Amino acid sequence: MAEGFARALRATTVDAYSAGTHPQGLNPLAMRAMAEVGIDISRHTSKRPIDIGVPFDYVVTVCDAAHESCPVFPGATRVLHVSFDDPPRLAMNAASDEEAMPHYRRVRDQIRQFVETLPGALAAPAPSPRTLSTTNKESP
Repeated sequence: MAEGFARALRATTVDAYSAGTHPQGLNPLAMRAMAEVGIDISRHTSKRPIDIGVPFDYVVTVCDAAHESCPVFPGATRVLHVSFDDPPRLAMNAASDEEAMPHYRRVRDQIRQFVETLPGALAAPAPSPRTLSTTNKESP
């Protein structure tokens, strides 16, 4: 969802890619949540950071679970961790997609609010090393 918003809202200032430490495929409920706000992420792919093949100036992580298993990025890559709840985890006990969707919508809207602060949020002082992470656990 973060890549989708970055490409839709900040395409002229942010070159966005999404990757995960354990790519699991594109979540259909995430696709549905983004489609509800007019953003099609159906062509996005689940991948690892190494699969992207470009050097990064910044890496923004959005999943707390990845904080424990993040790879190291060489060079001058600046890493910023922004904590968002994991919709699949929140919705794991939902009896239906309709019951799960409020979790996806809430996190989607929070991610949009963050992306709207870019690139300014990247210029903020670097967080302390214990709050840094380098990738999210799941792709898009």
